[in-house]
Amino acid sequence: MKTLTRFLPRAALATAVVLAALPAMALEPFKADYQASYMGMKADGVMTLAAEAGNKWRYSLRVKNQLADLSQSTLFEEANGRLRPLSSKDSSVLLVKKRNVEANYDWNARQATWSGDIKPERSGPVALKAGDMDALLINLAIARDLAAGKPLNYRMVDEGRVKPMSYRVVGKENITVNGRSQEATKVSRTDGNKELIAWIVPDLPVPARLLQREDGKDALDLTVKSVH
Repeated sequence: MKTLTRFLPRAALATAVVLAALPAMALEPFKADYQASYMGMKADGVMTLAAEAGNKWRYSLRVKNQLADLSQSTLFEEANGRLRPLSSKDSSVLLVKKRNVEANYDWNARQATWSGDIKPERSGPVALKAGDMDALLINLAIARDLAAGKPLNYRMVDEGRVKPMSYRVVGKENITVNGRSQEATKVSRTDGNKELIAWIVPDLPVPARLLQREDGKDALDLTVKSVH
């Protein structure tokens, strides 16, 4: 999201400064069950955050139906209020086709590398900068940053690529979480023919809904059923 500071009246600017100073939402373990749709078919989705040794955290997402089994997992730590990836695993089984990719984020060497079923030119190394995240971890950051009033601007370093990602607020909409209707803020970003829309509910650690569209058609839709 491009900054609009110059267009804000002074009162709004003061509010923005206060919000930006708010502490980030504290990390707490959770399990979120999602109603999913992938490739036009119903699927089950599960998103989890679990604490690991050494003040590290593992954030995981799995989506499964009759056609596909997709899973992503990122090991990360919190550094100066930022979520910093350490390693990740991305696997998919689509009918009889399998794909597995592993990533290593070496913050001492300031570089990321990838191995597995990935083209040599995409294996890295890629230079890392403070604030860099992988694609999965950005989902977790959006909810924290929106609640803290921070700009939703990110640099994604994933599978040998570096991409700037900016989300913009596109409206409000009610969504049901744990059987209760709540107002969500919709944020969106576009990347060529792809669009990702996220519905963020206050105090919910992850998006209540994630919708990925390709060429104007829904490709992956995750809507939360419960969070505990």
